[in-house]
Amino acid sequence: MKYETAGDPMSDLKWTRKTTAKIVDALALIDITVSKPTVGKILKNLRFSLKTNVKSIANGGKPRTKKENEDRNNQFEYINKMIIKFAKRRMPAISVDTKKKEPIGNFKNPGTRYKREADLTNDHDFLTYAAGIAALYGVYDQQKNKGFVSIGMFIKEGKTILSGDTPEFAVESIERWWKNDGFATYRNQNNLLIVADAGGSNGHRPHMWKVKLQEILCNKYKFNVTVCHYPPGASKWNAIEHRLFSEISKNWRGTPLISYETVLKYTKRTKTKTGLKVNAILVEKQYEKGIKASKDDLEKLNIERHEVNPSWNYTLYPN
Repeated sequence: MKYETAGDPMSDLKWTRKTTAKIVDALALIDITVSKPTVGKILKNLRFSLKTNVKSIANGGKPRTKKENEDRNNQFEYINKMIIKFAKRRMPAISVDTKKKEPIGNFKNPGTRYKREADLTNDHDFLTYAAGIAALYGVYDQQKNKGFVSIGMFIKEGKTILSGDTPEFAVESIERWWKNDGFATYRNQNNLLIVADAGGSNGHRPHMWKVKLQEILCNKYKFNVTVCHYPPGASKWNAIEHRLFSEISKNWRGTPLISYETVLKYTKRTKTKTGLKVNAILVEKQYEKGIKASKDDLEKLNIERHEVNPSWNYTLYPN
């Protein structure tokens, strides 16, 4: 079930792609005989249950063809295959993404917590009243069940955010993970697997994402960087969403995020009974939005596209 689970990054809701019948068939392959009702009971004990009305249709999007659905399913299988391959060889395989951006100020935060008196917060959550924006870029190590979060301290003027969640911010956040956590565990490895969403600062379309991977991780640290993207609209299957971000959200629920230090404190204190540990740092550097990769930058890419869904799977090598 480890690689077939998705979840809500804001709660503990989880679901799986496998039916009870498929689970029964999979267990039979390893000589475990069990009935579908028993599998259903076990899933219930693991907090899985039948759900409906899941947001999965992109507004305005045209229906997918049979070929597109096959490509998406093949991509899920390929990602799982790559994660298992890297895990068996004890090479780092990380899940990355940016958490929902949080306005800094005396704003209501959903959820409840034990307290003698309720916190009094602003009656409106206008961005104008925010002291800034916290952008949490996370790196989740599935093998070690450890998370590392770079908390971007993005400034604003009125309702305009002057800096942003850019590809440079994303790649430098991965570099921070390596220097603070990754090196101590994987110092003798030079292969890195990054599992990411299809969009955002680490999407498969932005050229600058690949340029910064080349410059910072490949050329500087001599990494062979393999990237596998989830298909569009499938971000909730990314492990970081339901294994790291959801736990952070639960840890600070009902707590107004009145300062960057508050965000840092609650992020670093996030832990679970299953052993999750989280490290985090504040990042004061401001990242200019809208910078495009030049033709020279693209010509310097030492990139190899994979045979399976080449736009979503590729490896970058040092120059």
